[in-house]
Amino acid sequence: MLDRALVDGLFPADLPEPAELEERYPPRSLPDGALVTRFGPSPTGFVHVGGLYTAMVSRDLAHSTGGVYVLRIEDTDQSREVEGADAQFRRAFEAFDLVPDEGDVALPAPQGDYGPYHQSARAAIYQSFVRELMRAGKAYPDFATKSELAEISDAQRTLKLPTGYYGRWAPWRDASEDDVRAALDAGKPWVARFRSDGKVGERFAFSDRLRGRVEMEDNHNDVVILKTSASPVRLPTYHFAHAVDDHLMRTNLVVRTEEWLSSVPTHRQLFAALGFEPVDYAHLAPLMKQEGGSKRKLSKRKDPEASVDFYLEAGFPVPAVQYYLRGLANPRLAEMPLAEALTTPLRLDEFGLAGPLVDTVKLSDISADHIATLSAPDVVAGLRAWASEYDPEIVKVLDANPELALAAIDVERVGVENPRKDLAKWSDFREAYGFFFPELFTDVTDPADERFGGLDAELVRTVAADLADTYTHEGDQPTWFQQIRDLATRHGFAPNPKTYKKDPDAYPGMLRDAANVARVAITGAQRSPDLYEVTRALGADEVVRRLRAVAG
Repeated sequence: MLDRALVDGLFPADLPEPAELEERYPPRSLPDGALVTRFGPSPTGFVHVGGLYTAMVSRDLAHSTGGVYVLRIEDTDQSREVEGADAQFRRAFEAFDLVPDEGDVALPAPQGDYGPYHQSARAAIYQSFVRELMRAGKAYPDFATKSELAEISDAQRTLKLPTGYYGRWAPWRDASEDDVRAALDAGKPWVARFRSDGKVGERFAFSDRLRGRVEMEDNHNDVVILKTSASPVRLPTYHFAHAVDDHLMRTNLVVRTEEWLSSVPTHRQLFAALGFEPVDYAHLAPLMKQEGGSKRKLSKRKDPEASVDFYLEAGFPVPAVQYYLRGLANPRLAEMPLAEALTTPLRLDEFGLAGPLVDTVKLSDISADHIATLSAPDVVAGLRAWASEYDPEIVKVLDANPELALAAIDVERVGVENPRKDLAKWSDFREAYGFFFPELFTDVTDPADERFGGLDAELVRTVAADLADTYTHEGDQPTWFQQIRDLATRHGFAPNPKTYKKDPDAYPGMLRDAANVARVAITGAQRSPDLYEVTRALGADEVVRRLRAVAG
């Protein structure tokens, strides 16, 4: 064990003592059984939908037990930090209703008594506990260079031994005080390593809140807990920061993905060495993607749907995404109505151990079903909120045509058993509803356009002109459609497929072909909602104007 004066000289003199920190961050006053959870994103890239999923689970478990959900930014790897990550976190957590109870991201202002909530601002706290471990001989300074560490690994591989920094392969583990002083006097940079009591081949077991008993090889490595003294700011590794932060923030359940399972032995050793009560863990199965006949993890690099921004930019309504993710977590929730599923607490014993599949087709179906239940004003409000950031032209169109917008959205949605479901996300609006609005609709002016199904161009022009000249807007649907029948008869179209098939050369087409001239002229498409209802929304003047655009 190194001399206390030597140890203390390795650190700033004004560091707080652990006892001061325990007093500064006392146990929380919460009901029995209340869970304190946290989500700790790293600002090294976009927010993964798996992070959104983990945050949702953490927040739900805390709130359903009367506890606290904390957002902590784990930014100790500052060399990989991406500019603007905090703003992205804020946008994602605000959008998906995952604003934390404590934290300084996605909140109007820093909030909570257990901060700072950026790890980079907690350097003095970590150094205090590293110093305490060194005082007790449970950690030590290590001056090994990268080349020396590489030589150790090469020798271990040659001897077919487990690689790592441990036992006789840890030259600074039991270095004398004179050797340490000499290295310091020579100005050698150092890291702090934890002195592990683990032995190669020993087993470790713990109880996971999702998986029950889990057994694995124990940690035997003297892991780095404080990064190099050559850094301008002395920050810890993730392992050490996790132990210190979750203790001082009084976390009692850590929800994270199964990739961290192998770290539990190290983390439990650190908690024990620091004299902390260990936290419970719930290791979630990762979100997966079907690829051919196999499944793989949803990839940041390969899959656009891995990014939270994918869902925001596409404009999936937040309740639909929440409902979908909750169904992945607890499948019984997917069988409930959306409103009920959003308020029913998640249960740890209902999580599966196989990674749930992310299926954007299924999400689109859920989203379309949800939007179909909304009133026209609610659809306009949701669309407008999305478009204000992602498609400003839509906002102008909605503001310029408020009555038309409501009427268009209600086509085939009001008073019908199976309402339209062609709007699965707000970005679908242009394609599904854009033809209603003169600002978004491109007049069909070429009578030879392929959308007219190959009819003679002159006949298309003549039919469109005739309908424009004789157009009657009034009446119910059968009355209105009779003018299309009469139009078809005047221009020699067969009244039905049976008649047409008897002598196809005698007719230019069937009734549906004549109706298609009107449909394409009015909507720009061969398929559209009920044409009668479309004309009700557009009004007679706009219908005739579009017909004359084809007639020339």
